[in-house]
Amino acid sequence: MATGTQIRTYFNGTWHDGDVPIMRAADHGSWLGTTVFDGARCVNGLTPDLDKHCARANHSAKALMITPTVSTEDMVAIVHEGLKAYAPDAAVYIRPMYWAIHGDSTAIIPLADETGFAICLEEIPLAPPSASITLGRTQFRRPVMEDAVVNAKAGCLYPNNARMLAETRARGFGNALVADALGNVAETATANIFMVKDGAVFTPVANGTFLAGITRARHIINMKSDGMEVHETVLSFADFEAADEVFMTGNMSKITPVTAFEDTQYQIGPMTRKLREMYWDWAASTS
Repeated sequence: MATGTQIRTYFNGTWHDGDVPIMRAADHGSWLGTTVFDGARCVNGLTPDLDKHCARANHSAKALMITPTVSTEDMVAIVHEGLKAYAPDAAVYIRPMYWAIHGDSTAIIPLADETGFAICLEEIPLAPPSASITLGRTQFRRPVMEDAVVNAKAGCLYPNNARMLAETRARGFGNALVADALGNVAETATANIFMVKDGAVFTPVANGTFLAGITRARHIINMKSDGMEVHETVLSFADFEAADEVFMTGNMSKITPVTAFEDTQYQIGPMTRKLREMYWDWAASTS
């Protein structure tokens, strides 16, 4: 399913214009769900942390017992080659992907002899600074390592995210604030979460139930470099109800202010605005 426009696909060693078919019905990834991907961004010619996103695609593949076949350096080079077809000011979503093709004698365990690989580029505008979202509670929780491959950005994890979103959107909210197995806040259905209280910034500690994102890490580095007080800790839903400011972070929009959690209302605060500016200042400084 395409979510953007001006799609280009890297497959079988070359770039193609359009949404090219890449999987067969009998591929392991098609019917047993061994697919992984990552998402990076190109905005106004900037590709912040592209190397880290490409490296994580390889880490995710290994977590699903898929053999990665493209080095981080080569993947970055392939992406930059594909981006040459876009306008300098285009906002492009960058999605490298792996999937298993063959299984062992039981069909369940992926074999290392052949791996599918593709990169999809799509023009998707960056959300404007005024864009915000509301959060609701969901009955569905983040799994633990013993239950699912939570150490990978894997396609098989996303039906659970979809249940969370469908449940909260049916109640009029834009996203879900999600608990871990112990009932503490983990993240949202689609992004990592932060809150601000009395000038300090807090985010759930990475406890193995969710991907502590690359953009999340970049914001933390930027804040600490600026001398801000940042805490990775256990947070409850009550903590978010008492927060002064709440925002989500992720590759697609980098930072998204939250204006409500259930009945609790928030303003789009100064920390969110400052961190957005800091992020793009950092990205420009590394180009």
